[in-house]
Amino acid sequence: MSTKALDPLKIDFLICSMEGGGAQRVVSNLAHYMVGRGHTVRIITLWGPDHYELDERIERIRLHKKKFLNSKLLNGFLNFLAFYKKKGNRPHVLSSHIDLYGFVSIPIGKIYNIKVTVSEHSNHLALNNRLQRIIWDYLYPKADAVTILTEFDKEFFMERNKNTIVVPNPCTFPVLDNISMNADRAKEIVAIGGLDRYTIKGFDNLLLIAKKIFEKNPEWRLKIVGGGDTGMKFLKDEAERLGVADKVEFTGYRNDVNEILANSEIFVLSSRFEGLPMVILEAMSQGAACISYDCISGPSDIISHNHDGLLVEDQNIEAMVAQLHELMNNDALREKLRKNAPKALGRFSMEKVGQQWEGIFYNILNKAIIKK
Repeated sequence: MSTKALDPLKIDFLICSMEGGGAQRVVSNLAHYMVGRGHTVRIITLWGPDHYELDERIERIRLHKKKFLNSKLLNGFLNFLAFYKKKGNRPHVLSSHIDLYGFVSIPIGKIYNIKVTVSEHSNHLALNNRLQRIIWDYLYPKADAVTILTEFDKEFFMERNKNTIVVPNPCTFPVLDNISMNADRAKEIVAIGGLDRYTIKGFDNLLLIAKKIFEKNPEWRLKIVGGGDTGMKFLKDEAERLGVADKVEFTGYRNDVNEILANSEIFVLSSRFEGLPMVILEAMSQGAACISYDCISGPSDIISHNHDGLLVEDQNIEAMVAQLHELMNNDALREKLRKNAPKALGRFSMEKVGQQWEGIFYNILNKAIIKK
């Protein structure tokens, strides 16, 4: 299937599900941007419910049928293969997201002569299992483009595919008009992420940190936003064990994250691994003073320490306790961070990131080598 450089495209986004999560939010935002540019857009999932409201012009395809295999990945492959067997169902470009789904998108793209991009939403050290290594080493070289979030991963993925491009996550929340200190902000520390990934998100350690900081700051609370039944039970039990259950609120999945951030004093990122954490961008845009572990990739690509946020030595619990204590008790510091934060957001705008994605799609269709 061919297209001229500026003709509207048929674009399919493939992701495991549209449950709440950073990668899902990126796909939703990109789909909205592309359909706004006049392209025909579909979001295809292989399982799970939807947590995102979509423009009516975006078509949802759910290839959720279970066949004879007890594997979401293999069932998805077979359902996808059958769906694209009909020529009219095939797009110009298939853009797949989240680690293992190159297993589905790349072979099917080759079978049906569809251009394929695969996207990493974390760094390569966070998702380093045997099946993932096989996909990276043997399938990624056959993709038309690989997108990564930061320079940290570039050398690793360039060894597998020379057409590897750094594309940051976009910030889609509009920056608050009056981002300076709001007297109505709650004395609240907010953390956001899927609860079933509590180890990666560091929520287990965050509860221990909460215990320490609330001993000297009893008027403050911690709010953890995100869905996940297994993680919810574990973390609630842990909060009970540590004696902080009355100070920690688990909201479950929420679609008003911007309002939560706009009404909270502090956002904390406690992750052990990240790609490029979109939640930091969102928190900055809503005036929450940001503090983050300086984990292997991501936070330092956004935050300039002590200018628009605070970076804490990776997984140093005592340092995080000390820095949080300072941030909670220093109004001037919080004000400085939130006032400087909008200046860091320009390169992460939806317009800039969307234009980069659109350029990638046109370039691979025209068999150009993309250079960043």
